Formats: sequence, C-alpha cells, structure tokens
Amino acid sequence: MLLAAGLEFPPVSHLLQWPDLIPTINKPILINFVAVIIPLVLFALAIKNKELVPTGVKNLMESSLEFIEESVIAQTIGPDGMKYLPFLASLFFFILFGNIFEVIPLIQFPSNARMAMPAFLALLVWVVYIAVGIQHQGPKYFLNVINPPGVPKALLPLVSLIELVSTFIVRPFSLAVRLFANMLAGHLLLVTFAVLTATVISGGALIVIAPLPFVVLIGLIGFEILVAFLQAFIFTILTAVYIGGSMHPEH
Repeated sequence: MLLAAGLEFPPVSHLLQWPDLIPTINKPILINFVAVIIPLVLFALAIKNKELVPTGVKNLMESSLEFIEESVIAQTIGPDGMKYLPFLASLFFFILFGNIFEVIPLIQFPSNARMAMPAFLALLVWVVYIAVGIQHQGPKYFLNVINPPGVPKALLPLVSLIELVSTFIVRPFSLAVRLFANMLAGHLLLVTFAVLTATVISGGALIVIAPLPFVVLIGLIGFEILVAFLQAFIFTILTAVYIGGSMHPEH
C-alpha cells in the first residue's frame, strides 16, 4: 500500500504469514524451538557451575528463580506454591524468549504475535488450574467455584453464572488475547517506524526529518523489550493467581 512517494508499508498479511522454511516448519515455529532451547542451555550451564558463590550464568539463573519465588509465588500462592516453581519458571522463560525475538536483528518477530501459541499456553494453564482445584478440593471444586461463600440467595444464580463464565471461559481467553494483542501491536509499531526510518534516510526531501523517526524507533525498541518482560511476568503471575485460587477456595 503506497502512502506517499517512496513510502510503502508491507500488508499486514505479509507480517503475520510466514512461508514454510521446510515442510510444516516456519519462522514462528523455529522461534518457539529456540525459546525452549535457550533456557535449557542456560540452566544446564548454571548447574554445571559448582562454585559456592554464584557468578555469571549461575548467578543470573538463580536470581531469576528467586524473582519468580518472591514476586510471583510468595505474593499469590504462598509457601505451598513452591512445588509449582518449575512450571511457572518454564512459562516465564518460554514466553520471555519468544517475545524478545521481536527486537533481534534479522528475526524481528515475536512468536507470541501469532495466536496459536498464546492460545495453547492459555489452554495449558486452564487444564493445570482445574486439575489443581480437583486435586485439592475434589469434585466440590466446581461447586465451590460457582457457589462462593457469603452471596445472598437472591443473587446466587447471577453470581454463579458470572463465576462459571469468568473462571472457565474468560480466564483462558483473556490470557491468550492479552499476550497476543500486546505483542502484535508492538510488532506492527516497530515495523511502521522501521519503514519510516528507512524511507527518510534513503534521500530526498524527507531526509531533513530523518532523526525523528529514528529516535522514536530506538525508543520503541527499548519499550518493546520492557513489554516482552512485562507480558511474560503478567502471564506467569496470573497463572499463579489462578493456581492459588484453586488451592485455596476461600481466597
């Protein structure tokens, strides 16, 4: 689509549809593979380091786990939630590295800007917190969800319907859409200002405003790095909240 002389933006479909590099394997799939491998390598290097005082990669990974323990599990589940640290840490690192490829040169695409992976992760979380609820509360879990204590009998049918929809439908849907929409919006913004920057520095009368889109682009890259971390953190902490609610119905 031509917006001005020399200024052409790629169609949205081109930004979101990647041809297969080999049959059934495209760019987002490769990014997801790498997002799995990188944390595994980092933890393997950390475990290999036998020093009593952690340094380098070991210090980084221990600090990351402490962050998840203190800022996620301790704040949402409590001491009983430590057994879910591997699951929550895996979610956090996988989403973070899948997101951060948005600012990696030559790749410049977050795998979570495709709905498939956020939807899969949300369904996985949905299965986990329902399983945790059944494990800790038995079949009464479903009754406890739709029959919260302290609700007047006159309002119970409406509250039960709201709780049923919000717990079993809205939660996974909002998890998936939040992650997908934020990463897609950031990707489109970066593409827009990258095209603007490339156009104005290519010459012509627009070169006089070249610093403006370039500065905005640099700022957006820094902002999207923050968004990549925040979206991984938000997805993880909401997962912990849902697991904590399944473990402790009184909350």
